Amino acid sequence: MMITTSHHPDRDTVLYDGRCRFCRSQIAILRWCDITGRLQFTSLHDASVARDFPEIPYEDLLKQMYLVSRTGQARGGVVAVRALTRKLPLLWPAAVLLHLPGSLPLWSSLYAFVARHRLKIAGSCDDGTCRIP
Repeated sequence: MMITTSHHPDRDTVLYDGRCRFCRSQIAILRWCDITGRLQFTSLHDASVARDFPEIPYEDLLKQMYLVSRTGQARGGVVAVRALTRKLPLLWPAAVLLHLPGSLPLWSSLYAFVARHRLKIAGSCDDGTCRIP
């Protein structure tokens, strides 16, 4: 998917559920791995998301993390994770596993399972409003 709005952030943007404990813990790991500061991390609940990324439905943002490049290419779920393993040198060892030929369906299923059960894994969100569609 391409984001066609005229405003694009200066860095690749990771869109995540900032109310979800599990999501925030994974973003903390990504922040730590981003030793060169190549990424911008934005909660899907931030007002700028609807303005800057209107092509991505809110319901989709609740279901999976997105990586949007500076040029507007949007990737969601495990495809976004795979792209991050190529962008962040500390994640290169994981890239080897995630890019094994024919393994994408396995990783997609695993990502979808974890995403659906993330509130059970890490507990509910801080304000009690979390609902996964």
